Amino acid sequence: MLFFDVHTHKKSLSKNIFSVENKYPNDTDFTPPFSIGIHPWFIKPENVENELLILKEKLQFKNCFALGECGLDKITATDFELQKEVFKKQVLLSEKYKKPLIIHCVKAYQDIIEVKKELKPKQIWIFHGFNKNYQVAKSLLKNGIILSFGSAIIKNKKLQNVVSEIPLDKLFFETDDSGIEIQEIYKKVASLKSIEVVKLQQKIKENFINIFSV
Repeated sequence: MLFFDVHTHKKSLSKNIFSVENKYPNDTDFTPPFSIGIHPWFIKPENVENELLILKEKLQFKNCFALGECGLDKITATDFELQKEVFKKQVLLSEKYKKPLIIHCVKAYQDIIEVKKELKPKQIWIFHGFNKNYQVAKSLLKNGIILSFGSAIIKNKKLQNVVSEIPLDKLFFETDDSGIEIQEIYKKVASLKSIEVVKLQQKIKENFINIFSV
C-alpha cells in the first residue's frame, strides 16, 4: 500500500511512497510526479508573463498533478496586490487545465476564501502545511478546501486536536521541506484517529484518486 505525499521538495527513493514534488518555473527536472506554481515569495513583475507561459506548458504534462504551490502571504516583501493578481491568474490556469490547486497561505486565509468566492473554481483547492486552529480549519472546510498536514503534526498538541476533528475525506499529508518521513506522519495521524495505518493509507489513496483524477 502506498503512502501519498502531496507536497514535497525532495525526491523519494522508496517504491512505496508516491510523492508530488514541488517545482518552480525555473526548474529543469520535470521527470517525477510534480506540481508547478509561482510562489508569492518569488514573484517578480518582469518575470510573471514568461513564468505563466511555462506553467501553461508544464500543466499539460501527464506527470503534472497540480498547480502550486501558489497563494498569498502577508509577511513577505512581495506587494500584496501583485500577489493577488498572480494568484488569480494561476487559479484560472488551474481551471483551464483541470489541475487541483496547492495553496501557500500566511495570514491571508480570509483573502483566499474571498478569491474562491469571486472566481467560483471547480477544481479542488488544497491548503498545504496547515497549522492553524480548528475555527480556521472549519472555515476552510466549509468553503470546500481540503487540508494537508505536515511534520508539525508530530509534536504540536493543538494541531493534533485539530486533525482529530477533520473528516478523513478532507485530509492529505505532506513532508514539504522537513526531514520527517511521510510514514511518521501517517503513523501519528492513525494513532490520533484510532485506526490502523493501512486503513489510513487506503482512505488517503481514495482521496488522491478522487481529487487528482488518476
